Amino acid sequence: MGLFRDEPKHWAPQAALWAITLLLVLAHQGSVLTLAFPAMAIVVGLWLYFKSPARYIGFTWWLWFLGPEVRRLADFGKGGFTPTSLVQIAPLAVTMISAITVLRHYRVLAERRGLPILLMFFGVTYAYLIGVMANGPLAATYDLANWLYPVLIGFHIMVNARDYPKYRQVILDTFIWGMLIMGAYGLVQFFLMPSWDAMWMIGSQMASQGDPVRLGVRVFSTMNSSGPFALAMMAALTFTMASTQRVRWLAGGVGFISFGLTMVRSTWGGWVIAMVLQLLKASNKVRVRIIIGAVVLVGLSVPLLTFGPIADKMGARLQSLTNLSDDNSYAARNEFYASFAKTAFTDVSGEGFGATGASTKLSSSSGDLGKYGSFDSGVMNVPFVLGWPGSLMYLAGLILLLARAFRASFSLRDDKYAQAALSVAIANLAMLVFTNTFLGVSGMLLFMGLCSVLAARHHMRLEHRRHQFSVQSIPEKALR
Repeated sequence: MGLFRDEPKHWAPQAALWAITLLLVLAHQGSVLTLAFPAMAIVVGLWLYFKSPARYIGFTWWLWFLGPEVRRLADFGKGGFTPTSLVQIAPLAVTMISAITVLRHYRVLAERRGLPILLMFFGVTYAYLIGVMANGPLAATYDLANWLYPVLIGFHIMVNARDYPKYRQVILDTFIWGMLIMGAYGLVQFFLMPSWDAMWMIGSQMASQGDPVRLGVRVFSTMNSSGPFALAMMAALTFTMASTQRVRWLAGGVGFISFGLTMVRSTWGGWVIAMVLQLLKASNKVRVRIIIGAVVLVGLSVPLLTFGPIADKMGARLQSLTNLSDDNSYAARNEFYASFAKTAFTDVSGEGFGATGASTKLSSSSGDLGKYGSFDSGVMNVPFVLGWPGSLMYLAGLILLLARAFRASFSLRDDKYAQAALSVAIANLAMLVFTNTFLGVSGMLLFMGLCSVLAARHHMRLEHRRHQFSVQSIPEKALR
């Protein structure tokens, strides 16, 4: 199993964390778990960052995958839903450890490969300063972290290009095994609806996730909602075609079904885009493998997809794609674009960080979402928050990063992971009209994908130089 290829010391701390977590859950020690989990996660994250930087990336993803479920189990152990929990800071805090990489490799920001990241840093710094003045330091700082950590993860991968093969293997292992666990639990959630998940849906008033009963939920598995879970499954399904693990087809089967049961149409479309891009960018040999893999995946999934309750849910959702006139979410989004576009694109200075999303709770005296707490468009969120100066710097860096990754991908046609990573990144960009894909799980997928391609290209160049040096160092007599 790819997950255990490293020495025991590289995965033992992670295993200890999850073992202790499981014991506390079984002992119904929710209060202890609420305090212990983030503390243990940060300690393990720091240890892995310095001892095994590649495994640190995998551990970070596991926290995003499983952390929300730990929070629900902790609440269940305490006997009731809590609006805020310290458990939810664990993924963010461990991801922000990657900021150390910027301090250790700040000189890279002055190099050609670091210029896009530097421009994005300037863009978010501008929005942060505006946000502190307009929305308060607490809300602005929370939003700053949400905009920063996806870029930081990408930078961490990019500057560790010498170890690119390790990062590639860790990421593939994490997503394939993550898809197996989360996909299987997603089916349990749909058919059985565990009490702790139902309590979470009722307490957090997640009406958009369906009903907290069996066969009535839009599957979100171990994550916070169906949107992030669908994004994780989209990426994992795309990476299935690049992986070699024996368990990948089983993982792909359950993952594909749970992916469908999220009912997130935008992410369905994103997966189609990612698969098409993979086919277009791959070499002929790899293209054949991708097609065969897709056929196997569909063949494994179709029998269950045609099962009564699943078929009914999927059929109704697919029908909505061809009947947009009766689609309430489509109508609401169109109305939002029509009414808010002028405000978003004519706000020259921008509203700054803390003006939209969950961060508005921190600038409200009541702790409720602010006026722009629900913001479904990344296209308008960027200029509205960053303003023209911040948007120009941030988007200039992103476009440079995207252009360089796309150009580098042509020399990596046989690297299936690099092609899959680029496909996932572009698919996330395509979904920008539905949500801000620069933040959260989608942002991590975007920058991890682009920076993985650049790391692959840089690693190839380093290997070529090393080979040339080794040949030149061989005595002339030995070459005769």
